[in-house]
Amino acid sequence: MQFLPRVARHFLVLSLLLLGAGAALAQPTGKAAKGRKRYTFAQKDSESPYVQNVTKNTDEEQDVDGSFTRLGYRSATDMLTEITALKKLHDWADTTYQRRVAAIPPGGALVVIVHRQGPKGVEMSNLTLTATDKAGKEVFAQTLAPGTGRFFGRDLYQGKTIIPFPKMDPQELNISIRDAKLYQTFDYTLALPAAQQTAAE
Repeated sequence: MQFLPRVARHFLVLSLLLLGAGAALAQPTGKAAKGRKRYTFAQKDSESPYVQNVTKNTDEEQDVDGSFTRLGYRSATDMLTEITALKKLHDWADTTYQRRVAAIPPGGALVVIVHRQGPKGVEMSNLTLTATDKAGKEVFAQTLAPGTGRFFGRDLYQGKTIIPFPKMDPQELNISIRDAKLYQTFDYTLALPAAQQTAAE
């Protein structure tokens, strides 16, 4: 009578071991499995004054595993200033200037730049960007549109995407960019400035 329960126990243990082995095979390995190192204090981005890096993301790392991922932000005011300067430089007609100004996203734009190894490494649709507020509520999410990069140097290729951002009150947001191919997540903070009206509004 005790034979059947013992067989059932052995079958259950074997099933659990097989499930565990399958899960282990499905998990990423190496640096991707351990996750990216984080700064003790978020570091200001060298190019975008609104962005700070939470996870370590240096030029040296791109040489190791081709995982360089930079987030930038351009406010609507910054974009208007640039377009106004270009109007004077190129002597645009008023209609050209107004068309350019009308195309400025009210909330500015996020800029995502990646360096990846190999020509097939830069597929921007592998990336999903998520923004949450201080309370942890998701306020914006987008999987990037498909697109490939251009040769950057050695075996590295660069991809770049500009994402129109919705108009929001000034606040600090947490931004995560998940790379489905690398199994890595890159974290940032974004300090949204006060939105200012453009000439088109």
